[in-house]
Amino acid sequence: MNMRENVDFVLDQVREHTDWFGNSLPMIASENVMSPLAKKVYNSDFMDRYAEGLPHNRYYEGNIYVDEVEDKCTELAKKLYGAKFSEVRPVSATTANMAIMFAFAKPGDKVTAPKLSDGAHISTAKFGAFGVRGVTTKRYPFDQESMNLDVDGTCKLIREEKPSVAMFGQSVFLFPNPLTEIKDAIEEVGAVSWYDGAHVMGLIAGKQFQDPLKEGITILSGSTHKTLPGPQHGLILTNTEDDEFNKKIQKAVFPGVTSNHHLHAMAALTVTLAEAIEFGEEYASQIVRNAQALGQAMHDNGFDVLGEKMGFTRSHTLSVRVVEQGGGADVSKKLERSNVIANKNLLPEDKSPINPSGIRLGVQELTRCGMKESEMKQVADIFKRLLIDGGTEERAKEEVIELRRNFNTVQYCFDAGKPGYVFD
Repeated sequence: MNMRENVDFVLDQVREHTDWFGNSLPMIASENVMSPLAKKVYNSDFMDRYAEGLPHNRYYEGNIYVDEVEDKCTELAKKLYGAKFSEVRPVSATTANMAIMFAFAKPGDKVTAPKLSDGAHISTAKFGAFGVRGVTTKRYPFDQESMNLDVDGTCKLIREEKPSVAMFGQSVFLFPNPLTEIKDAIEEVGAVSWYDGAHVMGLIAGKQFQDPLKEGITILSGSTHKTLPGPQHGLILTNTEDDEFNKKIQKAVFPGVTSNHHLHAMAALTVTLAEAIEFGEEYASQIVRNAQALGQAMHDNGFDVLGEKMGFTRSHTLSVRVVEQGGGADVSKKLERSNVIANKNLLPEDKSPINPSGIRLGVQELTRCGMKESEMKQVADIFKRLLIDGGTEERAKEEVIELRRNFNTVQYCFDAGKPGYVFD
């Protein structure tokens, strides 16, 4: 290919991808779509600029307006989450995790966290951010019936291991963690308490999930592009006004694990936070209703949806055991060929991440596009016809395209077409 053909190739692939997703059911639990207004800010001159350090004390010139936006971002993050401190510079949740490790755990220290097969994020693994920091991770026991941490076993582990940091939160996050029951054990050993809320940041903001800062956790971190439907970025919040504690986080973020912090994403996050203050509770409430409706409909259709006794989920996520349908790897590929985008996923006691027994489903993006409980029943019926009744992928794809036809407008956000919002 010559240079022009290379460019055309990329443009064609992006166009095909965009058309495909516009005719699909995106159900990856770790994804979402920004609002049109957030995208306008994202695709601005902020994208081309650089800032190091804190607002009004930069190592670069040219940040007069960037500083004002970052101040507003910090203000809105604290307001939305009722936090006393916010750090908006991490470029991802994993970067935020690395910064917290850098600030509060030394190589060789013990850190407690859930198991990967019980839903923990990959950054807690030896080959992830925890391994990079060189900490020793001790894993909490898990109660499969409640799909949650075993309280007595978790308290015992914390008291015995005396970790520097006790981490909670998961990437497969069906139900709130029993934080109040564990709080005393954390305080007894003097561990820094930390909740990775990446998947549920929008639900926390929308008052539809537990609020870890109000339940006594000191640090809340997360990404900003899942149930909080913003740019791919990271966020750290605390419930303490201890200046020394919060400065450890600031220094760990910069110069610790970031340089420039992607100013266009920070600006888009500011818009997202403003929209979440306005629309977040309505959006989060519909997410949870949709997830529960889909869980019930999938169960009624014969699927093994985990967490049945607890109502399947209290978040945006469902875990479905699909061994009888061919296993997580085969099922996720079959769904993809049918324009349903979901991922294979480890379930408790699974050993192989390559061929796990489950799939993970998220409804936050379908909700963002306007779908409600009745559409969740239609989604479950498509799954049944394809995976249980033996229907064809071609027919399932046709059904998906037809269902998606009337749901391609982003909801729960400001109107990007409003006069004054166009600045190009």
